[in-house]
Amino acid sequence: MAYCKVEQAEIFYEDIGEGVPIIMIHGFSLDHRLMTGCMEPVFSKREGWRRIYIDLPGMGLTKNYNEISSSDDMLNAVLQFIETIIPGQEYLVAGESYGGYIARGLIRKQQELILGAAFICPLIIPLVKDRTVEKHRIMKTDEKFITQLSKEELEDFKSNNVVLDEYTWLRYNQEILSGGKIGDEKLLKVVKDNYGFSFEIDQGNFDKPSVFFLGRQDSSVGYKDALDLINKYPRGTFTVLDKAGHNLQIEQPQVFTILVEEWLDRIEELID
Repeated sequence: MAYCKVEQAEIFYEDIGEGVPIIMIHGFSLDHRLMTGCMEPVFSKREGWRRIYIDLPGMGLTKNYNEISSSDDMLNAVLQFIETIIPGQEYLVAGESYGGYIARGLIRKQQELILGAAFICPLIIPLVKDRTVEKHRIMKTDEKFITQLSKEELEDFKSNNVVLDEYTWLRYNQEILSGGKIGDEKLLKVVKDNYGFSFEIDQGNFDKPSVFFLGRQDSSVGYKDALDLINKYPRGTFTVLDKAGHNLQIEQPQVFTILVEEWLDRIEELID
């Protein structure tokens, strides 16, 4: 764990393993634990990959980010981080929700260096009113377990997940709630008012191995808007999973891990 000073922030990051770098970008208001929780199990028996998990400005342990006021600024900070930590190197990018939006910005700016991309419930359209989303629908409930939660815990759990059981709760609490509690709400509100990039993305095709994880019951960003990008990612696997909301990586962990493994297999075929 360390800090990297860039022009607009001191970015906290966790650097694990050796090999081809993968830049891991979490969702809005959370921190790097969102990504370590779902990605590190993939590498328990897999070598040759350097996993770099960052905390975006205003989130996690990243500090001195006072000049950040938009998604453009967020992207610039991530670009500077990458250019400092792995200058000129090829890399992979994996992003969840807002992290997926930042990843598409990276592809716009550094496509020639990016070997592949993974998108977990990615934010496609910044403005909520313009998105096509699903109605929130709980798909599975462990009635015995949820009696152990407080009224406040249960309300939050029910509003953000579609599988309500002990496994989901423990990971939701550790990987999502823990990061959300330490975000800088003032800064996040400013960025939310400038949520969309000031430039166009998805202008060309990204012809590298990629994977899109989409939740059939995702009431935050939906899945249909992502399917509109299918022709922009000619080597993209687009998976819409049932019994999965915006926390798909927790609610469908086995399928998630298998498809991340398969994505890495496809990239290894290109770089070996």
